[in-house]
Amino acid sequence: MFLKTLPVGSYQANCYLYAASDADCGFIIDPGGNAEAILKHVRETNFKATAIILTHGHPDHCYASLPIKKALNIPFWAHEQASSTLKDSITHTWLGFEYQELIPDKWLNEGDTLNSGQTELKVIHTPGHTPGCISLLGEGIVFTGDTLFCQSVGRTDFPGGDPYVIVESIKQQLLTLADDTIVLPGHGPASTIGEERRNNPFLR
Repeated sequence: MFLKTLPVGSYQANCYLYAASDADCGFIIDPGGNAEAILKHVRETNFKATAIILTHGHPDHCYASLPIKKALNIPFWAHEQASSTLKDSITHTWLGFEYQELIPDKWLNEGDTLNSGQTELKVIHTPGHTPGCISLLGEGIVFTGDTLFCQSVGRTDFPGGDPYVIVESIKQQLLTLADDTIVLPGHGPASTIGEERRNNPFLR
């Protein structure tokens, strides 16, 4: 497996470069800032990215999508319910970002399987932080965006957030995964499903 974690932007959101192996094609997940730094890692590692995937539409997770899309000539994708968040200029401004219009090349849905060479990710709809949040399930790993963190969950005070929905999303969609599944969140350190099941205070 090839996996590189790059904390980017003023909010240090985790951008991931992921492929099934060093030689395989893969995905860029949540490029929220520092486009040149991300592109530098892509070039230095000869990473063959074929698409950008957004776990949701907040600017700290998507702000570098356009320059990376243009530089690498690849599409970017998001869940169909992320449309309202991507268009929310007020939240962009509140978070300190200049608004830019982002229109994904493809809208994703629950259960979609995304392939790049031998690399495969399954789309899991996990709303609550925003209506269009998704998690991405790979081989023994899950990218959870701002839904599930190490010992925490995503905030729900943004437009479209719902504290009940986010907990139900985690319990029904993520805690059903194997305990040794590695959790790769949108901010902060990695964890496992088992660790969060046992010790996350928001899930008791």
